[in-house]
Amino acid sequence: MAARGETRQRILATAKLLFQRQGYYATGLNQVVAEGKAPKGSLYFHFPGGKEQLAVEAVAMSAAELADTIDAATRSSPTAAAAVRAIAAALGEVLTQSDFRDGCPISTVALEASAESGSIREACAEGYAAWLAVIARRLRADGIADDIAAELATVAVSAIEGALVLARVQRDVTPLHQVAARIAALIEEATP
Repeated sequence: MAARGETRQRILATAKLLFQRQGYYATGLNQVVAEGKAPKGSLYFHFPGGKEQLAVEAVAMSAAELADTIDAATRSSPTAAAAVRAIAAALGEVLTQSDFRDGCPISTVALEASAESGSIREACAEGYAAWLAVIARRLRADGIADDIAAELATVAVSAIEGALVLARVQRDVTPLHQVAARIAALIEEATP
């Protein structure tokens, strides 16, 4: 018998993947329980707020994982421009390994459910804010002024999000690489 924490984590990990692939509305709680191999009653035991609570926690988990990936890219790259290319490459790898099923871990839920749920909107906003902060920090480390770093981080996240959608639909990571190259050029122009 699985420990309570293991069942909760399994449900959360399953929900995270299903929300990312299918979206909020296409993901049913019965599917989460079945694919997570969890006892039916365990979902409401661990997530008494139901699907909304599950989505909030899944978005937060996904956002934190991607923030860690972004942070690793910014720390291991010699420049912020190179970091943007590395982030795009990592996201492209996720897309290709999932046969273009796994796009952004936040955007699908954000587009569908953030207008109806304040708590989901807040979880999405916090996830994006964390990504922006990591990128802006790296830009500042390269000598870019605070206001320009914040603006470039917003451009980077926004453009990469759009490129992820195009890449997923086209089943080709070229848009990610093209966007990363343009953002890298903007960063290089802004770097003293």
